[in-house]
Amino acid sequence: MDLKILPEKLSLSNFPVGLGGCRNDDTNFQCCEYNITVFDDKQEEPSIHEIDGNIIKLHHGSFSETNVGVLKQLEDMKVLIDEQWNLRMFLTKIKTKSKQISNSYIQNCLVDAGVYATKAKELVKSSDPLADVWIKCASYFLADAVFLINSKRPSPTHMLEIIRGFDKNKINQSFSVVHQCLGIERASTSLLSRMVKSTIGFSDMVEKNNHSKIIQQKYDYLVQNSLLSDCYFYLGYINRNNVIKTKDALHRNLEYAHLLKIALDTESDPLVVERQATILLKTTNDLLTTMKY
Repeated sequence: MDLKILPEKLSLSNFPVGLGGCRNDDTNFQCCEYNITVFDDKQEEPSIHEIDGNIIKLHHGSFSETNVGVLKQLEDMKVLIDEQWNLRMFLTKIKTKSKQISNSYIQNCLVDAGVYATKAKELVKSSDPLADVWIKCASYFLADAVFLINSKRPSPTHMLEIIRGFDKNKINQSFSVVHQCLGIERASTSLLSRMVKSTIGFSDMVEKNNHSKIIQQKYDYLVQNSLLSDCYFYLGYINRNNVIKTKDALHRNLEYAHLLKIALDTESDPLVVERQATILLKTTNDLLTTMKY
């Protein structure tokens, strides 16, 4: 695809524009969208567009951004429009603080993993059906942390593929805890078919931006190419993101709970959930201790 036409096609020519994500990293699959960021300072959710048969996910950015998760995603992006060189200067600042940003992001992910594992452990005591939802969330935050420790940008479609090539060391071995707590080995075509329907339903309810088109396209590609574990991981990751967006409303919305039971393939045995919470807490605490040195 000719990237030069994208800003004009999307009517973005008045602002700095860049390409990020896996299309910029050259790690993409055929199904992957183009992640375009326009620096227009708008506080809006990403919007989905289709140009010449390609799906575009349009993000809105700001040069005053401080969220380390967002900054990590912007790092090394390809500049498409930058007449005043403001975007290039911003990316240079990110580059000079790369280590600091990564360390802060790792700490945040590990703390979040611990918080949600603790939440799961507490909810088990009251037989709350959402307890395992928080186990899944904690597991994905731990996965993000392991990825970042290896100087990799979290990218849910490709993380399982990339982590298979990681060095076999103590830190990377903690990903086995993620694998175990997510239940990736359960991935099958019939299960994934149910998961994607609920994932799309939850996305439509929370995001309301047609992200479901991307989810369906990636599901189709991954299943058709027998990447069932990767598909399972991807769907769960998308659900994790949407759970965090709506975490304060989960217990007030029974429809959310019903969708997530299928979308996240949750565990119903409270003893298993409690054991997983304990393992996740130990693993995250061990990594937090390691990161201090």
